[in-house]
Amino acid sequence: MCIRYFGFALLVWFPGVLHAQNTTQSCTAPRLDGGFFSPRQETYSNGTTLTYTCHEGHKPPVKGWWVTSTCENGKWSHQPQCIDEKACFPPTIPNAKYTENSNGWYEEGDTIRTTCDEGYEHKDWSATARCTNGTWSSLPICEKSISTCGEPPKIPHAVIIHQRYQEVFAVDSEVQYECEDGYMMEGGHTKQFIYCISGTWTEAPTCSQGTRPDTGHGGSTLGGKDGGHTTSTGGGTWSTGGGSRPGTGEGTGGGHTTSSGGGTRPVEGGSSTSSRPNERVVQTQIIPKDECGAPPTIPNGDVVGNYQMFLKYRCNSFYTLMGPERVHCYADGTWSKLPTCKAAYCSVDTSQYHQLVPAGVKYIKYGEKVRLECVRQDHWWTDHFSVVQCFYGKAWLSDCCSWLEIKTNLC
Repeated sequence: MCIRYFGFALLVWFPGVLHAQNTTQSCTAPRLDGGFFSPRQETYSNGTTLTYTCHEGHKPPVKGWWVTSTCENGKWSHQPQCIDEKACFPPTIPNAKYTENSNGWYEEGDTIRTTCDEGYEHKDWSATARCTNGTWSSLPICEKSISTCGEPPKIPHAVIIHQRYQEVFAVDSEVQYECEDGYMMEGGHTKQFIYCISGTWTEAPTCSQGTRPDTGHGGSTLGGKDGGHTTSTGGGTWSTGGGSRPGTGEGTGGGHTTSSGGGTRPVEGGSSTSSRPNERVVQTQIIPKDECGAPPTIPNGDVVGNYQMFLKYRCNSFYTLMGPERVHCYADGTWSKLPTCKAAYCSVDTSQYHQLVPAGVKYIKYGEKVRLECVRQDHWWTDHFSVVQCFYGKAWLSDCCSWLEIKTNLC
């Protein structure tokens, strides 16, 4: 009984709470310059839809010569208005982004500049569009770059980690594979990076069972560091000389190693090999890069990232990185595979072409298009240019064309 009275008291003291939960706001009639709407009312209840159109010379800010707008809790689903018929609606450009106007449309003469998504580039290097008489002139096209890669290869018993799925990867992208439990890569690793280089992924790893190096058990060590002799009747040998030549078991520092079992384990002086044919154990444990000394240099490239566990390389302008972007230091004091920088440009000596204005030697990046000025002819009203494009180390020159012919792809 007390509880029932308490609930009644809440309704008496707080009637506004329930009222606020059940009420919705109405919309006021829009002000529509240059058009008219129906039905005409001073206010519109929530959910009411009106229809409007615009007078000659104007149009709604959305497609259609008549449109509807709905009252949604005090606001119209879009504000009814009539804009100049020469204005433009926001364009749809696949694989591109651009800054959208806050009012949702563009006045005649407005220009937008697009940015292609990662892995795409502007076709014909056209990145802008202009609103002219209600339409967009020469909308940019973002096409897949020739330097990008498709999806990375699928590897049995492996997954790509820390990377969302995508169909296109920009040049220099990296993905990391991780093997399934119980599987390992060559050298005993469970993770490895591959890189997108000039449209192709570097070699992907394989995940296999039982690839971890056998370090051996039960061996005995005889002799000292120099000129010593090591024997083992168990599962492994420990080399205390200066290393060994594959398949011989002979040390290079005066001693030698024999083994009747399997596997070897280097203690001092680099890698060692067992007497088993085609079997070699290489130290590939990654350690802090300072342990390997000064960073190695590569022609036409430089270190752009000096981190604790790796170096990051990048090529100079007009060169393309071939191989891994990251270089690690191994436990045996050696560096992992270094990248190389491949020339990715063409050179055009303008003095060697009679149709070009002499301007020295021009360098053009791979896949890039540039305009070189042509010698003026008496019958030309405007300046003319030759479009030069670099492919596979060779420059291709077009005929001399006007700017308009180049812009409209007629040249």
